[in-house]
Amino acid sequence: MEPFDSFLVWIAEFLGEHLYEGIFLAALLETIVPPIPTLAVFPTAGFLASQQGISVIGLIPMIILGAIGATIGTSAIYLIALKLGRVVLIRYLRYVRVSEKKLERVEIWFEKYGDKAVFLGRMVPVMREMISIPAGLLKMRIPKFVAYTFAGSCVWSTGTILSGYYFGEAVGLGTSAISSLP
Repeated sequence: MEPFDSFLVWIAEFLGEHLYEGIFLAALLETIVPPIPTLAVFPTAGFLASQQGISVIGLIPMIILGAIGATIGTSAIYLIALKLGRVVLIRYLRYVRVSEKKLERVEIWFEKYGDKAVFLGRMVPVMREMISIPAGLLKMRIPKFVAYTFAGSCVWSTGTILSGYYFGEAVGLGTSAISSLP
């Protein structure tokens, strides 16, 4: 088994035993270590919640914990960008194939859309992690950054967790219908 595959299996097992903590941890780590995909973890957690008989109301803490984890992780990236500055970041971003030219385009786009970019960026894979860098470099006010990040992360958490939850509900209905056949 590939290392990444075994890591995903470990995450699924961890979620099965620690659903709420797992959501928080996945959201926190995903913003700092991008290979952890919340697009896979959050729906899985929603699915597991449906299979464990957790009500839709019981998903609210999961959604909030996911948003808090993402906000803390993204704020760390924001603070790094804010403190290190553009020159130092360009040196390190080249390792993840982000050139100075790409960074300039992102900065121009961010200056144009600013607050909306942070809110909407929290709902787009890959941009979820990267939107903090121009926000920090361009010195977006911290309270505003945290508020837009948390709000966008709540929308992301809600959509992805509910998709897994309702998929689990549908699977449960389909399974019970098949088992009741003569």
